[in-house]
Amino acid sequence: MNMNRTGMGVSDHAGATFCVERIILDELKLDEVAQRQTEIQRSSLKEKICDSVRCSVGQWKIWILKWIPLLSWILQYSVRENGLGDLVSGVSVGIMHLPQGMAYALLASVPPVFGLYTSFYPVLVYFIFGTSRHVSIGTFAVISIMIGSVSERLAPDDHFLTNGTNGSVVMDTEARDVQRVKVAAATTLLCGIFQVLLGLVRFGFVVTYLSEPLVRGYTTGAATHVIISQLKYMFGVSPRRFSGPLQLLYTLVELGRLLPQTHIPTLLISLVALTALIIVKEINSCYSHRLLLPVPIELIVIIAGTLVSHYADLRTVNGVDVVGEIPSGLVPPRVPEVGFFSSVVGDAFAVAVVGYAINISLGKTFALKHGYKVDSNQELVALGLSNTIGGFFQCYSVTSSMSRSLVQESTGGKTQVAGMISAFIVFITVLKLGPLFEQLPTAALSSIVFVNLKGMFMQCRDIPALWKSNRVDLLVWLVTFFCTVLLNLDLGLAASIIFTLLTVICRTQRPRYSLLGRVSDTELYLETESYKEAKTIPGITIFRSSAMIYYANAELYQEALLKKSGINVPKLLKLKKRKEEEEKAKKKQVKEQDKQTGVLRELANRMMVSMKNVSESVHSHGTDQECIINDSGIATVTHGNMNCSFQPEQDSEEENQDKTDTHSSSCDGVQEHTHSIILDLSPVSFMDTVTLKTLKNIFQDFAKVDVFVYIAGCQVCVVQQLERGGFFSESIAKSHLFPSIHDAVLHCLSRSERDQSRSEFTLEMPCVTRL
Repeated sequence: MNMNRTGMGVSDHAGATFCVERIILDELKLDEVAQRQTEIQRSSLKEKICDSVRCSVGQWKIWILKWIPLLSWILQYSVRENGLGDLVSGVSVGIMHLPQGMAYALLASVPPVFGLYTSFYPVLVYFIFGTSRHVSIGTFAVISIMIGSVSERLAPDDHFLTNGTNGSVVMDTEARDVQRVKVAAATTLLCGIFQVLLGLVRFGFVVTYLSEPLVRGYTTGAATHVIISQLKYMFGVSPRRFSGPLQLLYTLVELGRLLPQTHIPTLLISLVALTALIIVKEINSCYSHRLLLPVPIELIVIIAGTLVSHYADLRTVNGVDVVGEIPSGLVPPRVPEVGFFSSVVGDAFAVAVVGYAINISLGKTFALKHGYKVDSNQELVALGLSNTIGGFFQCYSVTSSMSRSLVQESTGGKTQVAGMISAFIVFITVLKLGPLFEQLPTAALSSIVFVNLKGMFMQCRDIPALWKSNRVDLLVWLVTFFCTVLLNLDLGLAASIIFTLLTVICRTQRPRYSLLGRVSDTELYLETESYKEAKTIPGITIFRSSAMIYYANAELYQEALLKKSGINVPKLLKLKKRKEEEEKAKKKQVKEQDKQTGVLRELANRMMVSMKNVSESVHSHGTDQECIINDSGIATVTHGNMNCSFQPEQDSEEENQDKTDTHSSSCDGVQEHTHSIILDLSPVSFMDTVTLKTLKNIFQDFAKVDVFVYIAGCQVCVVQQLERGGFFSESIAKSHLFPSIHDAVLHCLSRSERDQSRSEFTLEMPCVTRL
């Protein structure tokens, strides 16, 4: 690089200056100066496979520590630094697991004890394979309601109605619960398989297609489903079950119809539990900085509700629904029924994606706060193994819980040892304390679910914030919410993802097209519409699109270029074609005129011979006669006082010339102010075949009207794709590419410096730029 002078002041940022003098670089000169590598050495697929299966001791160690993260930190675990915090945190989270596990089991439409199993087995698996130190794996409201919708669809109440005594109809709840547990386990197993496979193929980035507004809108809509599903337990009524789109509205109408049948004792229990939960949770929130541990109000409500129900015999005397039999001990593993796979495959994939999205978002939040890294692919594998193994122990799908994770982090938890301790608390409860909660009213559990969804509905505060910041994201949030509420959870998720992708496509279809101008005394080129000091350069149009150029918007890009540049290429081509046709007609006319002139000359010669003979014969009479043929083919014969002229017929040449000159000046006048167009392709990261053909057409069309087109700011990968696509040719040389807009502008000015109208501006833009 020829750099003759370089100066830089670094004493003060505000007063720092630099001055660079160099040659104007196009792509060819840049390759020479920067020594571009034509071939970058990359490992072949065979080499990558060989490296991945290499069986050296070091490679095995790396592989084991990668897939079993527990081994990378458990040996260095410091009891002195982390032990107390993990113990307090584990006990606190374990106490929360008990009421939430049983309450969320109602959402999954399985007996409460299976919620306790779900709070135990998957936690142990995640302790071994997970990479986040602060998330609490277990039951979660949104995932539970998704599993519950599948269980109720494949094992509805209507299938388990039997005839009782005296002609009454009785529901076989035991057979129904057994069938729903099988459906939930099969869905969980398939969900875990999906997650493990996606993690093994390094497909963790799939969650990036679930934007934050989509996830928050979806979880808020799912929370609405949860609330509606719990109203029947809180009012003590039994509405019909609906399925398909608009089922939530049908359920609300049915609940309104059944309101006169509200069971008053159940409603009183719900109101008392709700009041206690709301008041104490607000106290925990307001005085969290003063309390060593938050008051475990959910556990207190469960214990108090169980005691009151037991000693008042609410089930027998008042007909209050209670949890029922809770078997003590753990169940042996059992292979889920794979026959359900074909019926739940779509639901299982939706649960896998949503569960992973919630888990990784919480994990990355805590990792960023505490300064460690979460492996997204390993998290997918860990969550998948938790669900896969949990499915064999009749658990249902799990993910991270926001409320438990916040408690685990705020009470001093620093590693997943806290999760291990919480699982031990659940283990003791399942072994010894489970039967003690058989008299617990289900209304109390519904109240716990109801209050714990406060955080979900607080996400509605996103609406005014998104209205101010980004209304497209607001639209995604609202569409996702209403699709989830109206179309059910599975269809709502699919419709929301499709709508989100459509917003991205629409934004690329309608980018901002702008003309750039130069800021005086700088090499900066900014939008003329946004910056007053950005002045357009006479004779040069600099065009930029704010979005990628690809097959979907390539034609729009070309149309916008024609509109912004003000050059009507079709009109100019039409005028040019007319001019060429007129020139051809003129040449043809001149040729015919020459032919006629030759004929007249021959005729005139014959006449002269004849007149000469006549002249000789009449000479004796003294008559003067003269014949003249001029250069235009006009013969003039003079005989005494008589004058006779012969002239060939022809069109008015001057008139034709005037017409041709008029079209010519019209054609040239339209483009006299633009001789060069510079396309800024810095936003482009790839080049497909449609875009490549569009660029070729742009070059060729403007070349026909004598306007030069140049490209600036291409990334090296785009240049390589242009080369492979055969873009460059004799008409489109590689010298039409420039590394910067400034290089392209200086090149255009140097080409037009002979034109006096542009020479003055050329003097104002030297190759030395001072800032």
